[in-house]
Amino acid sequence: MSGVPESVERHCPAFQVAVELAGRRWNGAILLAAARGAARYSEFLTAVPGISERLLAQRLRELDAEGVLVRTVVPSTPVQITYSLTDKGTELVEAVRPLIAWGERWIGAGARVDG
Repeated sequence: MSGVPESVERHCPAFQVAVELAGRRWNGAILLAAARGAARYSEFLTAVPGISERLLAQRLRELDAEGVLVRTVVPSTPVQITYSLTDKGTELVEAVRPLIAWGERWIGAGARVDG
């Protein structure tokens, strides 16, 4: 028992949005890659094996729109675009870390992520 009334736990829209944001396919891996230092598009492609270029671009835009990543355009030749975690994104990564530990403990490192 958590001390939170069951009716609140069942109908908490903020929880639902948070779980869907963190749990959407590839988002967790992208956020963890950012936490580990990935900043440029190519670094995310390397750090998130199996994601297509199109889907990575889409997810980066979505995470930027949600305010968990910030997209920075560096006016240089050629133009450089970097992504970094916002405070909101850093907190989301920290919130997900216990779930990662749970998965490693109960599901194992060989768990499939392809659907």
